Amino acid sequence: MLQALADGSRRTLLEILRVHPATAGELAAALPIARPGVSRHLRVLREAGLVDVRQDAQRRIYSLRPEPLAEVDAWLEDYRALWHSRLDALHTEIARGKRTRS
Repeated sequence: MLQALADGSRRTLLEILRVHPATAGELAAALPIARPGVSRHLRVLREAGLVDVRQDAQRRIYSLRPEPLAEVDAWLEDYRALWHSRLDALHTEIARGKRTRS
């Protein structure tokens, strides 16, 4: 899943789908790449479980599946806490350095 999220074009597709479901054509219009490229990106997102697709007559409608993103968010929580404490410590050291120079 993280590999699927690593690509900027796929993240753009997910941002669009976060707002509303869309067809492949609508999604292709938002990216500066050819339609086959968009189809490949959508396939990667489907295989990663990040999007669902349903048939509506001749159109395929793509929608975001938020559950896998919630799993990634939960996994990252411990790392966020680690970085938050380290950034707080850095801020403290910077403030001490400014006081020492004054």
